Amino acid sequence: MISQNLKLVILDRDGTINEDSDDFIKTPEEWLPLPGSLEAIARLNHAGWHVVIASNQSGLGRGLFDVSTLNAMHAKMHKLLAAVGGRVDAIFYCPHGPEDACRCRKPEPGLFEQIAERFGVDLRLVPAVGDSARDILAGIAVGCEPHLVLTGKGATYKNRSLPDTFPPETRTHADLAAFVDFLITRETTAV
Repeated sequence: MISQNLKLVILDRDGTINEDSDDFIKTPEEWLPLPGSLEAIARLNHAGWHVVIASNQSGLGRGLFDVSTLNAMHAKMHKLLAAVGGRVDAIFYCPHGPEDACRCRKPEPGLFEQIAERFGVDLRLVPAVGDSARDILAGIAVGCEPHLVLTGKGATYKNRSLPDTFPPETRTHADLAAFVDFLITRETTAV
């Protein structure tokens, strides 16, 4: 049974919630939240939204860290979120590298399909937020509403038009807090 009553937002992790690094985020110490991102998630929760993360974590497949270290990074995130009154309902991640040609590595939609199955929801028009074209394309493939934050890899597009690699309906936001402002304002004005 497909539910349409669940208010769901799908977020990328690195560059959207926390700082990103070309050298990968490999330890809990390297996992640092972007300013205001955790408070933004808490505001979503308080407005009745469920938050799920869909994240490429090819550092696992590359041997840069193991699952217990990834779990420790996520435990740190959960603890910091709880301290500001927020939560993430689930984390879906792809451990594969680009050469593995899997279906779960964004821009492929596999993680989003797993989310739809786990939560029993149709993802059409579910907001999906990320900092790169691959985040946006993975969400669009299952009908999500595309939102790009201009943090992480998205900082490249500050004060620029988005290239044609992005769907034309992609909305841009300065950061996750600005996206949350947009979503909550839209929701309250639509009532």
